[in-house]
Amino acid sequence: MTAEPDLDALFAAARAAQQRAYAPYSRFKVGAAILADDSAIYPGCNVENAAYPVGACAEAGAISAMIAGGAHTIRAILVLGDGAELVTPCGACRQRIREFATPETPILIAGPEGVRARFSLAELLPASFGPANLPK
Repeated sequence: MTAEPDLDALFAAARAAQQRAYAPYSRFKVGAAILADDSAIYPGCNVENAAYPVGACAEAGAISAMIAGGAHTIRAILVLGDGAELVTPCGACRQRIREFATPETPILIAGPEGVRARFSLAELLPASFGPANLPK
């Protein structure tokens, strides 16, 4: 059984990353924080670009930080965005998370006041394609 992730630490890391996001076009800043298999927390923020498809999501930044830090598995991820609606990972980020997580990995969705919803990866990306689908 996996221990419950430290929600306060994940939220604080995502909040700090969100405040550093580069979002001059959408003005919609997103922060993310990953609890990895090495017990470290890796933050990420969205980074926009004038050539819109070239931007990067917060989740992608956090995954890159995790890999650069030497970890390989997402134990939990928290995504933080403002507004009334839930800010869940986009489709591409759901697939990115899938590369480094199990179907049971918790994905926590937060707003400024705290965690709003909790999903497993399987709930957000059912019947997904991942590393196990490829020949070894």
